Amino acid sequence: MSSEVVSLKTSTTNIENLRINGDRLWQSLMELAQIGATPKGGVCRLTLTDLDRQGRDLVIGWGKAEGLSVEVDKIGNVFMRRAGRDNTLLPIVAGSHIDTQPTGGKFDGNFGVLAALEVIRTLNEQEIETQAPVEMVFWTNEEGSRFVPVMMGSGVFAGVIPLEVAYAATDTEGKTVKDELTKIGYAGDVTPGDHPIGAYFEAHIEQGPILEDKNIDIGVVQAVLGIRWYDCIVTGMESHAGPTPMAMRKDALQVATRIMQEVVNIAGRHAPHGRGTVGMVQVHPNSRNVVPGSVKFSIDFRNMTDADVDDMDAALKAFLQKLETETGLGIALQQVSHYPAAPFHPDCKEAVRNAAQKLGYSSMDIVSGAGHDAVYMSMLAPTGMIFIPCKDGISHNEIEYSSPEQVTAGANVLLHAMLEKAGAVSRP
Repeated sequence: MSSEVVSLKTSTTNIENLRINGDRLWQSLMELAQIGATPKGGVCRLTLTDLDRQGRDLVIGWGKAEGLSVEVDKIGNVFMRRAGRDNTLLPIVAGSHIDTQPTGGKFDGNFGVLAALEVIRTLNEQEIETQAPVEMVFWTNEEGSRFVPVMMGSGVFAGVIPLEVAYAATDTEGKTVKDELTKIGYAGDVTPGDHPIGAYFEAHIEQGPILEDKNIDIGVVQAVLGIRWYDCIVTGMESHAGPTPMAMRKDALQVATRIMQEVVNIAGRHAPHGRGTVGMVQVHPNSRNVVPGSVKFSIDFRNMTDADVDDMDAALKAFLQKLETETGLGIALQQVSHYPAAPFHPDCKEAVRNAAQKLGYSSMDIVSGAGHDAVYMSMLAPTGMIFIPCKDGISHNEIEYSSPEQVTAGANVLLHAMLEKAGAVSRP
């Protein structure tokens, strides 16, 4: 395949100059955002609600208008296919999700789906064929804001989350995923995971401040950070804040704050991708004039490789052991969750980097601290991600924003990255 594609590409200069229609992409984003629009300019389109059905119907309608075939699997993942010259080749797929947070924005997930649609619209409009089929996909319940676990559709597809477990998940009203899928008409017949994928790309807003801060157009995502979550409990003894001398106190909060600071220090020693966060703290008895008797708090460690996260874990445990001996207070650490790091495929990263360079966009290597459906896809097929800046790094918020120029740049890079993998030729 490769020699044929190269010879065809070198003879078709119009492919090198190919660009998506930025105005059309922006209009599609704004139209989809009207389904579940919030007064503050965001979107509330929770998974498997009637608004989700309306959003799905709209996107599928756009796909059908481009001549795409549609396949829905049993967890509601939707694939739309544009045939290639050789349909025995595995398809080159791009997508993301269209469900949102309760106070979500217009771009998280939606940009990746509609950028993939715009790639196909552009290929059709410019009469460009590909050797391999090209597909777009949107996954069910990436956000996890109504049902857990998060990234449910892609997780079921990858075989990490059993279909029965996903079906049995309930929302706050006790409604199940299976019943709600059936209710909105998106409980398909295809077994998740049976759909083949040759390579997967996901275009996404960064959801962080780095690209904007450095004035960079495109982030070439190297990996999604591995995550380890803990609960830590420090046990001392409550006592009166007035009569108890400082030297005789068993102050659980003072010891806990030393651990919290060490969490930050450990992350700093594992730069540049180390992350250490304490986001939840419960103090007992939480009274103004009582020395705290116990403190329970969360610890979140992240890094680019599992080995780096292991090193951070070892550093934390060594510190806790030393601190427990020094203070005499009880310190208990329980790991409550672990997500392995997801490095992306060198060929897909190179395709993104090549596309940005060819198109004249500035780019930089970057990591993702947030989870994406691409995490599970990387277990099945060569996978790459494209980041574009978002204003002030804000996401999962109604004021989330990327400019028309930024979404156009991301979609152009997606177009050429997919063409590099699919093999593009002009129609005679």
